[in-house]
Amino acid sequence: MKSQFFKSAAVIALAGVGLVACADDGASPAAGGEKAVTEASAAAPELGAWGVETDYIDPSVAAGDDFYTHVSGKWLDTFKIPDEFSSYGSFTVLFERSEKRVREIIESLAAATDAAAGSTEQKVGDYFAAFTDVDAIDAAGLTPLTDDFAAIDAAETHADIANFMGSPDTGGQAVFSAFVNVDSKQPDRYIMYIGQGGLGMPNRTYYLEEKLADKAAAYKVYIEKMLTLANIDGAADKAAAIYAVEEELARVHWEPAKRRNRDLTYNLKSLDELKAYAPEAPWDAFFAAAELGDETEFVIREDDAVAGTAKIIAQTPVSVWRDYLKFHKLRNASRAGVLPTAFDEATFTFYGTELRGTPKQRERWKRGVGAVNNALGEAVGQIYVDRFFPESSKAKMDDLVVNLRRALDERLDTLPWMGEATKVEAHQKLEKFTPKIGYPTKWKDYSALDVRRGDAYGNNKRANAWAWRDQVGKLGGPIDRTEWFMTPQTVNAYYSPTRNEIVFPAAILQAPFFDPEADPAVNYGGIGAVIGHEIGHGFDDQGRKSDGDGVLRDWWTEEDAENFGKLAAALGGQYGEYEPLPGFTVKPQLTMGENIGDLGGLAMAYHAYKLSLDGKEAPVIDGFTGDQRFFMAWAQVWKRVVRDEALKNQIETDPHSPAQFRVNGVVRNMDAWYEAFNVTEENDLYLAPDERVQIW
Repeated sequence: MKSQFFKSAAVIALAGVGLVACADDGASPAAGGEKAVTEASAAAPELGAWGVETDYIDPSVAAGDDFYTHVSGKWLDTFKIPDEFSSYGSFTVLFERSEKRVREIIESLAAATDAAAGSTEQKVGDYFAAFTDVDAIDAAGLTPLTDDFAAIDAAETHADIANFMGSPDTGGQAVFSAFVNVDSKQPDRYIMYIGQGGLGMPNRTYYLEEKLADKAAAYKVYIEKMLTLANIDGAADKAAAIYAVEEELARVHWEPAKRRNRDLTYNLKSLDELKAYAPEAPWDAFFAAAELGDETEFVIREDDAVAGTAKIIAQTPVSVWRDYLKFHKLRNASRAGVLPTAFDEATFTFYGTELRGTPKQRERWKRGVGAVNNALGEAVGQIYVDRFFPESSKAKMDDLVVNLRRALDERLDTLPWMGEATKVEAHQKLEKFTPKIGYPTKWKDYSALDVRRGDAYGNNKRANAWAWRDQVGKLGGPIDRTEWFMTPQTVNAYYSPTRNEIVFPAAILQAPFFDPEADPAVNYGGIGAVIGHEIGHGFDDQGRKSDGDGVLRDWWTEEDAENFGKLAAALGGQYGEYEPLPGFTVKPQLTMGENIGDLGGLAMAYHAYKLSLDGKEAPVIDGFTGDQRFFMAWAQVWKRVVRDEALKNQIETDPHSPAQFRVNGVVRNMDAWYEAFNVTEENDLYLAPDERVQIW
C-alpha cells in the first residue's frame, strides 16, 4: 500500500515479532501425585507428545529463575541461525513453510503456458519470472530508470520536485508518510493521513544518538557507493549533502514512542489550514500529482514534524533534492530487488548485514516469493487457502475466540480499579468486536495491474502505483468492512482500532500457535493467548482510546484513566529494567501497548482455559499439570535466537519487546504461574504479590 510520493505508514497494530523430559529430570512435578495420562491420541500433534517440545527443557535452569530458558534452553543453546536470517524462531518456521507453499502455487501458475493475457496465472507467473531472471536485470543495467532520471534532471523548482515525488507513475522518495484509513473520529468515512517521512535509516535515533554512530557512518558510505555505481559525478559531495538533508529531517521527527500517542497524532486540518500551518511545502503540486486534488481535509499525524519538514523542503536547493531523489530511486528499487547485482549487494550489505547482522542474502526464489506476495498477495492467498487451510481449523478458532471474549467479559466485572460507568462502555466495546479468521470473504481485484515478463523494474513500479490508486480510490466511498491488511499466507495477526476488529491469517493457525491435535492447554497457551493479545490491543494504552464503534474519544472516567495509567506505569517500570545488550535497554513507552497485550492476552487465555474445563481438573500428562502445559506453550511460542545487530534494531524500532521478556516479563506478574512452578522468593523472577501488575 505504498505511494511513491508519500511513504505509506502502518495502519494496524501487529502481534508478531515479526515468532521428552519428565518431572524427575528438572521440570516441575505435578502437584498431588495424580496419575499421569500416557495414552497417545489417535492423531499425534506436530510438536512433542502433546504439543510442546519437552526435549528442549533445560533442567539446569529453574523455571522461577528464567522461565524462557527453562522451557527452551536446549534449543536456544544449540540452534545456529541460518546465514540468511537475522533471527530465527517459531514465527520463522511457519514463515519458511508458507514460503515453500507459495512457491508451489507460483510455479504451478507459471507453468500454465496457455495462460491468457491479464489472467491471474499470467500476472503471477510473469512477475515471479521477471524477478528471478537476474541475467536480464543485469543486462538491462540502469536503462529502466532512464525516463525517471530524466524527469528528475528536468526539475527546476521545488514544485517540480514535489510533482515528481507525488506522481504514482514516476514515484520518488517520500518526504512525508501517508496512507488512507478510516477517520479515527468519524469512522464512517475514509481520510488521508499525513506524517513524517523521508529517511533512509529506520528512524531519527540512527542519525542523532552516539551509540548508533557506526550505523550512520556506514549509511554515508552506502549513499556514496550507490551514487558511484550509477556513475553520478561528484558522488562523495552529493552523498554528504543527501545525508545532511536526512539529518535535518531526523531532527524534526518525533521519537518512536511519541508517535504511538493517538491523541497527539490526530490533527484534523482543511487544505487551507494545512497550507497556512506548513506554507513552505508546495502542497498543490504534491496533491495534484498524487491524484488527491479533490481532497479538502487531512489528518496530520506528527504535526510539528510536518511543519518542520515543509521548511526543510524550501530551504534545501533543488539541485540537492535532485540528487536525493536519484539516490532514493536507486535505494528503493534495489531494496525491491529489481536493480543489477552490484546495487543489490551494496544494499544488502547495509540493510541486511550492517543493520541486522545477516551474513548472507536469501536465495533469489525466496525473495521472488516475497515480491509476488507484496504485489499480488491476495491472488496467491486465495489459492493458498484452498490448498492449505482446512475449514475445521476455522471452526475451532471461532470457538476459541468465543471463549476468549467470554473470559474478558467476566474479567471486566471483577476489575477492582475500574468503575461501573467505564465497565459498561468496556462491555459494549467487547460486544462489538469483529473477529476475522483465515481469509477475507472478498478478494482484491488485480485486473488493472499490468505485469510484463522481462520487466522486473517496471513491474515493481506499476505495482506500487496500483497499490497507491487502490488506496486513493477508497476516498469518498463507503467503508469496506471486508478488507484485510494481511494476506492469508502471512504468519502474524493484528487489531484495528478504527474497525474494532481482530484478524488472524490462515498461516499463523499452525503449531506451535494452534494444533487441532494438541492438548487444549497448549492451544490456549499458544493461539489462545495470541487471540487475547489482539483483543487486548483494544484495551491497551492506545487502543483503549477508541470506543466500540472505532471512534477516538475519551470514554473513561478521570479516576479510571488515572488508575489505568498507574498500572501501566508500574508495568513499564519493570520493562525499563531489562537490558538485553549493554547500552540497549528495552524502551517501555515504545513497547507499552505490546507488553499490555501480552500480559492481558495470557491472563484472558488462562481464564478461558479454565472455563473450557467446565469445573473439572485438567489431566496430568507426562508429569505436567494443565497449568504447567499452558505456560510452557506460551514460552514455546516465543523462543527465538537473535543476532546482536538485529536485537539493537529491534530495541530502537520495534514496539514488541525482545522474546525472552515477552515470556519472563509476563509470567512473573501472574499468580497462577507461581503456583504451577512452585516459584518462591528465592527465585530470580519473583515479584512480591503487591508488585505484580494485573490490568485486564
